[in-house]
Amino acid sequence: MKRILLLVILGISLNLHAQTATAEKSIFGAQAGFIGLWINNESRLVNNFVLRSEVGIEHDIAVGDQYEGAGFIFQPVLTIEPKLYYNLNKRSQNGKNISKNSGNYVSLKTSYHPDWFVLNLDDNITKTADLSIVPTWGFRRVVGEHFTYEGGAGLGYRIVFLKPNYYNGVAQNVDDSSTNRNQYTPYFHVRLGYTF
Repeated sequence: MKRILLLVILGISLNLHAQTATAEKSIFGAQAGFIGLWINNESRLVNNFVLRSEVGIEHDIAVGDQYEGAGFIFQPVLTIEPKLYYNLNKRSQNGKNISKNSGNYVSLKTSYHPDWFVLNLDDNITKTADLSIVPTWGFRRVVGEHFTYEGGAGLGYRIVFLKPNYYNGVAQNVDDSSTNRNQYTPYFHVRLGYTF
């Protein structure tokens, strides 16, 4: 078993070093989607492996029932996402554009929704924070010099840090057995962007 693991690691390492096409050193951009606005940076760590950092405001389609009855809300989000662009070399060899990291990727999207503020939330509903980790497959393409479009999907896990809702000074909907809620969460995005 150790030999197989060693061979797999060696194979991945050789593949990374054999890549002639690499990700961009650093890309700053802004993106908009159906459910939010984001500002992000992708910084190359090695060859086709980048670290994406992002801050934005979004509606979380898998928000759960902690905001039951709240309607459509927006909340801040902070994201760190290591991404592996696995087909840059093949795209380059086929004469396809790889600028601005135009390629397919796999990633581990780690997002934190802090409880700083939630837009369009009733005063009697308490803001909660959550942390999600979602393995994701996606693609990114560039149009012209600066415009991009991107899509992705995944299924991951979320921890919601619950706090009781207070109405007229009385705690509502409190589950005394736990202050956290663990749940599976789907992830899907389609975004249009501009890179600087």
